[in-house]
Amino acid sequence: MKLHHLGIACEDIAETLSKTKKLHDVQEVSEVVFDEKQQASVQLVTLSDGTRLELIAGKIIQSLVNKKVSFYHVCYEVEDIHVELEKAKKNGAFIISMPKPSALFEQRLVAFLVFPYGLVEFLEKEN
Repeated sequence: MKLHHLGIACEDIAETLSKTKKLHDVQEVSEVVFDEKQQASVQLVTLSDGTRLELIAGKIIQSLVNKKVSFYHVCYEVEDIHVELEKAKKNGAFIISMPKPSALFEQRLVAFLVFPYGLVEFLEKEN
């Protein structure tokens, strides 16, 4: 497993991107994509140090936004999503979203789990 990105809940992606650009040296910004399966708009921002932030807006995170919570999840890129899900489950993680294609990540499989330290996304590595 390798850290891929941090998921950031936001009310307005454009506004959050603007603020991010004032605080960080933004190197690359993807288009905003609406992910039907997550019912959320998402955008990937890459900072000059290689850190990636996924900005997320929509119903799925609205309760967090209402509570002024912006950190949403940590994402790890994995070789085989099914093997890693089984390993995580055996070690106490709870799967809340089985693998499905992601609009933002070129239809690569993603799954969400709850670990003792919070929400985790697995993103299957490109072949």
